[in-house]
Amino acid sequence: MSPQAVGIPSIDSKAAGKQIYEQKDIESAHNRSSSSLRRASQKQLCLIVRYKWLRLLLCNLYEVILGTRLSFLFPLVPLAIAADRLQLGNVWVFFISLLGLAPLAERLGFVTEQIAFYTGPTVGGLLNATCGNATEMLIAVFALCHGKTNVVKYSLLGSVLSNLLLVLGTSLFCGGIANMKKEQRFDKVASGINSSLLMMASLCLMLPLALKQSMAYSEATVSTLQLSRVSSIIMLIAYAAYLFFQLRTHRQLFEEGQETEGEEDEEEPSIGCISSIVWLCTLTVIISLLSQYIVDTIEDVAESWEISVNFISIILLPIVGNAAEHAGAVLFALKNKLDISLAVAMGSATQIAMFVIPFIIALAWIMGIPMDLDFHILETVALFATVLITAYILQDGTSNYMKGLVLLLCYFVIASCFFLLQTPLTKGHHHHHHAVNTPVLDKRVVTETIPMAAKQF
Repeated sequence: MSPQAVGIPSIDSKAAGKQIYEQKDIESAHNRSSSSLRRASQKQLCLIVRYKWLRLLLCNLYEVILGTRLSFLFPLVPLAIAADRLQLGNVWVFFISLLGLAPLAERLGFVTEQIAFYTGPTVGGLLNATCGNATEMLIAVFALCHGKTNVVKYSLLGSVLSNLLLVLGTSLFCGGIANMKKEQRFDKVASGINSSLLMMASLCLMLPLALKQSMAYSEATVSTLQLSRVSSIIMLIAYAAYLFFQLRTHRQLFEEGQETEGEEDEEEPSIGCISSIVWLCTLTVIISLLSQYIVDTIEDVAESWEISVNFISIILLPIVGNAAEHAGAVLFALKNKLDISLAVAMGSATQIAMFVIPFIIALAWIMGIPMDLDFHILETVALFATVLITAYILQDGTSNYMKGLVLLLCYFVIASCFFLLQTPLTKGHHHHHHAVNTPVLDKRVVTETIPMAAKQF
């Protein structure tokens, strides 16, 4: 087996890389964002090793484990496993696992980029579309398997809110401060397409809620679950059309703003194709394990700290889980490369809203779990207002620090709202001393129950 297939590329890898595909054709905005946190390659240190198999192994370990500035967080992965095995406490397991996800998510983006070198732009784009938010998807899948549908909804909603308000707001604010004397412009066509898809996602989330409220005052018996499943299928079709639009028919719209920025940084594969696939599977398994720990302990953390599961799922999980991608978007904004920052924030939000959420609904359908698109009125209003203000701010194709500040302040208002919102935990073994601080009834449950009871009476 050739070393190119297993380990590092050969000496003429630059020519081979051009024969495969050019980097600027396959590198997504997510990968550009993560690349800002990578270290310069020092593979020549590995090449002095005498044995070929050992040399390939060391080069792979160096590129994947030590090739990021977040490598100091990797010891948290075995520490999380040890904390769980030694039963050090669910709070410690939760936060160690949450911090350990940050370098793993960044490295997953790196590995999918390496695979894209060998598969071409179309397959590479589909890989990035699938693995770009693998952390959120795995957490949602494990929470779904445990029947914690609220954790699924809140974590995915929090990812959309954090991308549109926190990441985009920080990028525009920092970019505006750092480039105060320069005119900051970006491609408003690409951001407009993402905004329209996010508006569609907001509509699909509002209709089940509106239908449920209208049913409470009428004799209708239409199930919101059926509407949610139909809407999810339509959302997946829309996202598939968006991928075809982005990767095939109108590819130039999504590359024009990034080609001039990155043409001089033409790269070559760092590890081989087979090695990349093995690392992809390995990282996915490790992320799945840490996601399992997070899902198992999230309610105990909420109970211990006397804060709501809503706040942890909507605010804490997205901030820490995607810290590497968020930091990369801000760094590109500081360099006045707003097209990449916008592609990261808007693209990730669109992917979660139009792909991950309907995919989880379809998966729940297959598993026989009655999960719908009713995210409750407060969460749905927050999402719709977020999409609306983001689309309005980005409509003219220019940016300044004031726009970023408005988005950040909106995020702080929403975070404060969910911090103050106390809903009872779904677990059955509550301690009595927590019942004093936690309201017994959720107002949303009361407002939905009273009309139904009156109708039956």
